[in-house]
Amino acid sequence: MNNNSFFDKTKKLPSPKKIVRYVLIALAAVFLIVLLSSCWYTVDEQQQAVVTTFGKVTGTTDAGMHFKLPFGIQKVSYVDVNVYQKIEIGYRSEDTGDVSVEDESKMITGDYNIINIDFFVEYKISDPVKYLYNSREADVILKNLVQSQIRSVVGSTDVDSALTTGRTEMQIQIQDLVSSELDEYDIGLSLTGISIQDSEPPTESVTAAFKNVETAKQSAERAINQAEAYQNEKIPSANAEADALRQNAEYLKQSRINEAKEAVAMFNAMYNEYQNDREVTRIRMYYEAISEVLPGVRVYIDTSEGGVQKLLPLESLVSEATAGTVDTSNTDTVKKED
Repeated sequence: MNNNSFFDKTKKLPSPKKIVRYVLIALAAVFLIVLLSSCWYTVDEQQQAVVTTFGKVTGTTDAGMHFKLPFGIQKVSYVDVNVYQKIEIGYRSEDTGDVSVEDESKMITGDYNIINIDFFVEYKISDPVKYLYNSREADVILKNLVQSQIRSVVGSTDVDSALTTGRTEMQIQIQDLVSSELDEYDIGLSLTGISIQDSEPPTESVTAAFKNVETAKQSAERAINQAEAYQNEKIPSANAEADALRQNAEYLKQSRINEAKEAVAMFNAMYNEYQNDREVTRIRMYYEAISEVLPGVRVYIDTSEGGVQKLLPLESLVSEATAGTVDTSNTDTVKKED
């Protein structure tokens, strides 16, 4: 086998035209892949995307895969709308612990005392379009606004309230003021919470004094709670006793009323009888009066002298009655015993 036959059987190399065609096809495929890939974008669950066409906002999209025009015709800006963001005022959180920032924390209270107070601010983006285009640095604007309102509120609060019982009221007041200002600024942010992390006087001696004040207040509150517990324990028994007294008084009142009504009824009945026969009623009342004044005695009425009644000596009558020797001749005897 010779070398000429070998070279005759080998394939021929492609022509330059074919090579150019293959290169163009490859470039077209790459271009198509790049084009298709630039027409799609994906938005995370915590984001919203702001779409601009030739630099003008044309819409917002939520989480998922979306189509856009290529070649920079449409651009997409991603905004974390479902993420709570924070601002630390007066301190900074680091891996080694919190670091104080006195330029932010040191303030003057309403009674001209100096206090170090730290705040934690939490906010989120409420409108991604306004957040991107209504201001240049919305987060910085919010921080400056919060600091301004904090100093305003602390400057109108006495140091005792700022360190102890007035902290909750200060937080609510600052949040209301900042929220109202954000509505006017319209920068697409909303304040979700603000809290005082720490508040203390600038020196140790003042800190110790305020701790003593706080301890005294706690002791006072504890004494008040104990007094209220004692009051709550005694009030039911006192109410029960008062109720018993009221019921007894009501019973006595009703009893007196019934006695008065009974006396009135008896008097009316007696008066009616007196009207029917005045003489008999008068004599009966006389006898009843004697029996009440002299209970347990025997009374004899002598009617022998023209009907004139006389009360005979009681002792002799009693002794004679005991012996059974009372003379009743020429007399009409009336006896009444109790």
